[in-house]
Amino acid sequence: MAKVVLASSSQRRKLLLEWAEFEFDVLFRETDESYPEGLDLDEIAVHVARGKALATMQSDLYNRYDPNVPVIGADTTVILHGQVIGKPVNREEAIRTLTALSGQKHQVITGVVIMNRQKEISFTDKTDVVFHTLARADIEFYVDKYKPYDKAGAYAIQEWIGVVGIKEIHGDFYNVMGLPVSKLIHQLAAHF
Repeated sequence: MAKVVLASSSQRRKLLLEWAEFEFDVLFRETDESYPEGLDLDEIAVHVARGKALATMQSDLYNRYDPNVPVIGADTTVILHGQVIGKPVNREEAIRTLTALSGQKHQVITGVVIMNRQKEISFTDKTDVVFHTLARADIEFYVDKYKPYDKAGAYAIQEWIGVVGIKEIHGDFYNVMGLPVSKLIHQLAAHF
């Protein structure tokens, strides 16, 4: 696989690319992660991922790369009962979010945009996740120890809450971590 640029500050996405033995650089610029009102739920993550990839491609740092080097932007959204569950801003919101997810099925959608100076492709991957009913004490323990304030849905599947709290998963585990790596590899091979 040729070199790629990851337009993400996510340690989880970086780790997944390392596990897949990608050669990559991380170039990330802060971007607005808002999205237009009325955007289809499937398109929200792609919209935000596109913004990340574009901001990176338009940076001076990207100019040192060959124009064929693909930039990968990704964003993950959590959907519960048709509503987007964002990143919690504080402890109380993280506890409320996990309490809402307790005993429920929710969907994790990761949008991926791959672009270089010549072309752009995008795709999504969806995974259904079902939590056991979570005790308040377990939720508080997780929030206090792991501080999941940078995570959509207020949790990371690879952390303690995922290990003890998830009852079922239908779809790609790595998508829930933040990047459907297998699908990404196939899309890169087919288009870049």
